[in-house]
Amino acid sequence: MSQPITAAMIKDLRDRTGIAMGKCKEALEEAKGDIELAIANLRKAGMASAVKKEGRATNEGLIGIAEAGNTIALVEVNAETDFVVKNERFKEFVESVAQEAAKTAPASLEAFLAQKYSKDSALTVDQYRATIVQTIGENIQIRRVLILHKSADKSLGVYSHLGGKIVTVVEITGSTSQEALAKDIAMHVAAASPEYLSPETVPASVIEQEKEIAKGQMAGKPANMMEKIVEGKLKAFYDAACLVCQKYIRDDSLTITDLVNKHGKESNQSLKVTKFLRWNVGQ
Repeated sequence: MSQPITAAMIKDLRDRTGIAMGKCKEALEEAKGDIELAIANLRKAGMASAVKKEGRATNEGLIGIAEAGNTIALVEVNAETDFVVKNERFKEFVESVAQEAAKTAPASLEAFLAQKYSKDSALTVDQYRATIVQTIGENIQIRRVLILHKSADKSLGVYSHLGGKIVTVVEITGSTSQEALAKDIAMHVAAASPEYLSPETVPASVIEQEKEIAKGQMAGKPANMMEKIVEGKLKAFYDAACLVCQKYIRDDSLTITDLVNKHGKESNQSLKVTKFLRWNVGQ
């Protein structure tokens, strides 16, 4: 007797096998909801070695970067051990899938895993991954993919730290010729780990929490002093947590906003940091 196929069942099969969500759903439907039978069928389909190893934790890895035309792709690939991460075959795989993502600009991770691998159309990207699992002998997972597009009035700076363990991206709006500045700020992001872009982007709930913490620290102070003290504490929080408020790591006489304004004045351009991201392996 078959049972309804739920999202939880599909996720469970995905977690146990590493197979793409779409394939997991098909396998469960064919097995009438029997997850063990679905796994057995997937093994019979030629992924036996991969399936046997997929349950292992993948806490190590690298983040690959590739560029194709106006597209930049970031792809995180995880493995079980740092020993395998240092393996040249693993590094080649990371580079290969990053290039594949840059060329095809998939809409999502699931779409990327399900699409045909351009160097061997008999395989999907996920099946290509499974062949690497069999070759290397460790669980390997493509954890996430991000596609960035260059545009007419923006500069993107990408920085890879610790050999691909940390990758940061900064977007500057107002020019296409400020990639060097954007990369310098991306290096800052790698070191300073900002949580938010600016005070305006900090969630209201976080601001209220910071205010309550400050008030708790100032218990017993006169009410007329409390407000100023809380404002000062909040500013200190912004200076530490918001990228545009942080002191530039290469020159602490400047904030990131000061640095961008300085370059804008020198180039006669109106520049602004409008986006950043910081990926850390296993994050």
